[in-house]
Amino acid sequence: QASGVQVADEVCRIFYDMKVRKCSTPEEIKKRKKAVIFCLSPDKKCIIVEEGKEILVGDVGVTVTDPFKHFVQMLPEKDCRYALYDASFETKESKKEELMFFLWAPEQAPLKSKMIYASSKDAIKKKFQGIKHECQANGPEDLNRACIAEKLGGSLVVAFEGCPV
Repeated sequence: QASGVQVADEVCRIFYDMKVRKCSTPEEIKKRKKAVIFCLSPDKKCIIVEEGKEILVGDVGVTVTDPFKHFVQMLPEKDCRYALYDASFETKESKKEELMFFLWAPEQAPLKSKMIYASSKDAIKKKFQGIKHECQANGPEDLNRACIAEKLGGSLVVAFEGCPV
């Protein structure tokens, strides 16, 4: 059932920016988001961008060595979140970049939090048209490279974020 939670315009704008890969200057590419985490507003009525919880493409290789590991470390241990991650991976045929949508609902999160995030997931997913990959993770063990590779294309995926799987 829907929770009646709204999705902030900024969340939709970030999704659009991540989804649309317009020809950009190297400077613009550096500012593009590699990963973003979303949370519920304090009054639980709106899904918003979590302050400071993002990785920019320009950070990778500069301040962030392993973007996926960094992304996983940004998730709270005891609360739920939504996230978008711009996954780059290789299949036997080609290199690809595709957005992944995450629902992070760790075991230690309060039941109320798990319920509202689960019931609000459709609200945010409706705004994220065209996402092919979705992952619900209930702990760090669900966020290892092999699990992600499985979601992105199973045995066809040979590397994820530059590392063999």
